[in-house]
Amino acid sequence: MTTVFLDPTIVLTAGLLVAVIVIAGATLRAWQGWLEFKRQELERSGGRAHAEEGSGLGTARIELADLKERIRKLEAIASGVEL
Repeated sequence: MTTVFLDPTIVLTAGLLVAVIVIAGATLRAWQGWLEFKRQELERSGGRAHAEEGSGLGTARIELADLKERIRKLEAIASGVEL
């Protein structure tokens, strides 16, 4: 009867390959779970991704003022005026 000795490099490589496969499988499962969570979240909100949280008259006014300020700056740049 002969005794077979495994090369430590082969054992280490096989162990690392198994570890990578396990980590990749766990990551894939977590990714699929996250996607399913987001899908359910969208279904619950009726396709509106939290539109109620950030919307409102005050927010719209702030965004409008921001856009007006950007336009003013772009016009100043176009005319060559330093701000």
